[in-house]
Amino acid sequence: MRGTNAVVVGGGPSGLIAAEHLASAGIQVTVIEHMATAGRKLLIAGRGGLNLTHSEPLDELLGRYRNAPAQLLEAIRSFTPADLVAWCESLDQPTFVGTSGRIFPTALRATPLLRAWLDRLHRLGVQFRLGHRCAGVDGAGGVLVHSADGLVAIEAGVTVLALGGATWPRTGSDGGWVESLVSAGLVVNDLRPANSGFGVPWTEHFRQRFAWQPLKNVRLTFGSRSVRGEAMITDAGIEGGVVYALSAELREAIDRDGVAELVIDLHPDMSDAQLQTRLQSRPSDSSATRRRRAGLSAVAIGLLNETATGDGGAKSLRLRLTSVAPMARAISTAGGIAWTEVDDSFMLRRLPGVFVAGEMLDWEAPTGGYLLQGCFSTGVAAAAGAKQWLGDHRQEPVTDEPGTEQPGTEQPGTDQPGS
Repeated sequence: MRGTNAVVVGGGPSGLIAAEHLASAGIQVTVIEHMATAGRKLLIAGRGGLNLTHSEPLDELLGRYRNAPAQLLEAIRSFTPADLVAWCESLDQPTFVGTSGRIFPTALRATPLLRAWLDRLHRLGVQFRLGHRCAGVDGAGGVLVHSADGLVAIEAGVTVLALGGATWPRTGSDGGWVESLVSAGLVVNDLRPANSGFGVPWTEHFRQRFAWQPLKNVRLTFGSRSVRGEAMITDAGIEGGVVYALSAELREAIDRDGVAELVIDLHPDMSDAQLQTRLQSRPSDSSATRRRRAGLSAVAIGLLNETATGDGGAKSLRLRLTSVAPMARAISTAGGIAWTEVDDSFMLRRLPGVFVAGEMLDWEAPTGGYLLQGCFSTGVAAAAGAKQWLGDHRQEPVTDEPGTEQPGTEQPGTDQPGS
């Protein structure tokens, strides 16, 4: 018999926001997390400043979600960046808009936000079962988990799956859920790196001289799209914000053709004619001297030499990318549960009473706040669907608190966010 409780599998942003919305509606919620603490991926995301969302107009923001299905766009319309900011500030974590339009907590780090959030969840009565790894869902909509006592079934009135993609495995997002859902008959599109770097077969001289040096204030173009910002030369290729912005198109080109040619403008603030004037030779000038006079950095000069394009190549240097960086180096995941498997309430059509949120679904977005916004919005949408399902299928509650048969698990209030 179904109960009136909810089980949320996954203690990342999508799972925790789903748990909060369910618990705020008076529903008994248990969060299953196989790591020792909840919220580890949020802490990783906040290492360089927690970019929660973006301040641009909603229609422009929605356009950042490439090939987005209607369900995802509607979820973001229902829980907008303004809603996310209001939620953050309700936890006494004020926000500010950066010069790029990105929105951050004033504290910048994720730790204060996560501590306040976990405290709220405990006060709402949310139970945490840490160190329990999900093994799948059973035929009645409950959850199968691996614990110290072996495989245990936890009965649930509704289940929300928010297990993340396959990047940052040390935070718990390792894609281990794919096999169990495919075995249940669901279509899961291959998980691929998103917001990733790319491989370039550097010469050993260039690699030793310039690996891990930034390529500042450049414009990258692929096809009809151009992006301006900063890239990073790595020992195996190139990565960074401007590369990530084009990563979906570059990945698809490599999948299709085995190579992608990225066009780099090393000096976007100067016209080609101006640059050529500065590059004009004087009798005593070396090639390096002329390029420095043109305002090109050492790594930019090195890149010109590496690609052997000559002086004129500074405005249209062509760099051949031959591979996609490994999943472990990607920021997010493309692929996941096909949207045909999910109804408008974020319930899996083949598994009634089981809802899904976050990077388990097949969507991708660039960095800049769009990833977390999508995770929070789909978590809220899945919680709304789960609340509606419970209302439509409410029966007598189960007598045992879910998961209480587990000895040695952590009690509410004992888990602290990691560092």
